[in-house]
Amino acid sequence: MRKHIEFAIPIAKKAVPSGPDWIHEVKYDGYRVRLERDGNRVRLFSKGGSEWTSRYPWIVETALKLRQSRFILDGEAVVLGVDGISDFNALHSRKVDHEVQLYAFDCLALGGDDLRRLPLEMRKTNLAQLLRGRPEGIFVAPFEQGEIGPELFEAACRMGLEGLVSKHRERAYKGGRCDHWIKVKNRAHPAFSRVADQF
Repeated sequence: MRKHIEFAIPIAKKAVPSGPDWIHEVKYDGYRVRLERDGNRVRLFSKGGSEWTSRYPWIVETALKLRQSRFILDGEAVVLGVDGISDFNALHSRKVDHEVQLYAFDCLALGGDDLRRLPLEMRKTNLAQLLRGRPEGIFVAPFEQGEIGPELFEAACRMGLEGLVSKHRERAYKGGRCDHWIKVKNRAHPAFSRVADQF
């Protein structure tokens, strides 16, 4: 099934959508990964297609503890500091790979069923049920829905977070550039200058 799955990539915009049908997630500063479990086998794949299963043991161990034995999750591999904010430098250093957790924001398959055609709202419900009672190793990305987006973005910037990703609650999961996933970055965050330096 993996070869048919392509990561959904948000498009960058300068303003957060404010309508009632948008779900807003804090953008954690980490590495995008897809987690796949099929029975006793767990694999982690990077956005570039590399297999990172051996890199992040805590995520793999947690995935094997879940009651459901077949699922595919989309999320961000992160190292959380004592303040609960993701620490990209620690993640990038590879010195704390054993502390890396998965901030899961989407459930693409569950129990052998492909969920990608379902609305995001339903996929998030499945994700919450799958990870119920699992606060460590793999945790559900917190989100807010509705008109609150612009205010949330301001709060995220004040807290020193990377920004927000806003997603339309009724849309299916679509691989590649995705116009119903909108990323707005905090221009004062180090991640913004990292990207700028690349260009």
